[in-house]
Amino acid sequence: MSEQARSPKSRGYRMTKRAEQVDQTRQRIVEAAVEVHGTVGPAAGGISAIAERAGVTRLTVYRHFADDEALFAACSEHWLASRVPPNPGIWTAIEDPAQRLQTALADLYRFYADGEPMLTNIYRDKASVPAAFRVGLETRDEALADLIAQPFTGPAADRRLVRALIGHATSFWTWRSLCVGQGLTQAQAVRAMTALVLSHAEH
Repeated sequence: MSEQARSPKSRGYRMTKRAEQVDQTRQRIVEAAVEVHGTVGPAAGGISAIAERAGVTRLTVYRHFADDEALFAACSEHWLASRVPPNPGIWTAIEDPAQRLQTALADLYRFYADGEPMLTNIYRDKASVPAAFRVGLETRDEALADLIAQPFTGPAADRRLVRALIGHATSFWTWRSLCVGQGLTQAQAVRAMTALVLSHAEH
């Protein structure tokens, strides 16, 4: 009778331990995906590379994640959780075009610098990223540039030019060229791109 009384508790304990093990394995896979994407990138870091880094089989990976999109979503969420993303809500509260531009570029460039290794690989291997995330990334980048361009007024041709220059200034690759390739500081890069945009907005 005492064995029977203990049995439900024993089963509950085993189920709890099993659930913990499942969670730990899932977390290990996610962390492995972040490491792989941050070192070799999504193109070279497929499921096999992630499984090897996590110390599990490919089958185990697919038991936890139905497809590449689900794994990429979990990887992105985990990576972003340890960072401070850009905050366009702060930019849009600024009505002055030059101040909005400068504030936005400083915010974006800070984020780029903080996540440079991962972002370099993601943007470089964008074609290998799941389609939903690739489209989301492109849409987000366009939307951010649009927000920065909103306060700029003038003839349509001038607005198109300013929007194109803002798109260039907000590009991750522009930041990387200036700050990683050419060795500018964040502040120098912000000033240079702000001056570029404003010099054309004034004409």
